[in-house]
Amino acid sequence: MIDYINLFSKYSFFDIRYNELLKNHTSFKIGGPADIFIIPNSLDELIYAIKIARVEKIPYFIMGNGTNLLVKDGGIRGVVIKINGNIDKLTVEGEKIKAQAGALLANTSKFALENNLTGMEFASGIPGTVGGAVMMNAGAYNGEIKDIVSKVTVLTKDNEIVTYTNEEMNFGYRKSRVIEEELVVLEVEFSLKKGKYEDIFNRMQDLNEKRALKQPLELPSAGSTFKRPEGHFAGQLIDTAGLRGLRYKDAQVSQKHCGFIVNLGDATYKDISTLIKIVQKTVKDVHGVDLELEIKVVGEDL
Repeated sequence: MIDYINLFSKYSFFDIRYNELLKNHTSFKIGGPADIFIIPNSLDELIYAIKIARVEKIPYFIMGNGTNLLVKDGGIRGVVIKINGNIDKLTVEGEKIKAQAGALLANTSKFALENNLTGMEFASGIPGTVGGAVMMNAGAYNGEIKDIVSKVTVLTKDNEIVTYTNEEMNFGYRKSRVIEEELVVLEVEFSLKKGKYEDIFNRMQDLNEKRALKQPLELPSAGSTFKRPEGHFAGQLIDTAGLRGLRYKDAQVSQKHCGFIVNLGDATYKDISTLIKIVQKTVKDVHGVDLELEIKVVGEDL
């Protein structure tokens, strides 16, 4: 760790911290320290930080809003680069919106509403960033990011800035070219359609009310814990296996939606991981179905 700090100390950044607890930056409120934690102030600083890490051969991890993420109790070695609200510029031209990677989906959806553009209502309650949503092709209520993306600008592993079309992004269920090739999303262009403000607003309100009613938004979680098994719904399988409300220390299968595992207050990665394994084994024993994680697990054990 000291070597990493010495290497990075010669560079100047808008915000650079050492031994930063990642539980303060994840929606699960779980995670040990990052050796080095950087919050770039612009796209140029983001690219600069990544290039430095690559040149100095420092391991790095790109973090968005910290949703859909479970960080281990030992934290992350090397450098964590957080793409946040400093990189969230939104612009509109006709029926297209350009959004920098750090823009929140909720804010981008609101921006679409303000410009009378429809098609993004399904994403208004997804808590992640635009970059993270594109990476995993996030979706909800019969809509997916792939349905509205026209172009994605990325930084490749060779430090080249490249723009891909929707067809070139290899979108699939919770996957994309970003994951396949370890790309870094910089900016996204959404192609929407003109609509009526009142209709768009009402649709967003309706979906957000459904989320509040059916999802445990009042407790820390990483969203849906498991991917949807083909022909099934993860939450339903967990529920009918008798696991609703099952608790291991402060980790619990949500009483409101069994597809969510929540942090009741002081859960650690080890607690969440133990409960996940119990759920997976029980569902396999009862239903014969393997549950695959939708959340991303990163970091090191204590």
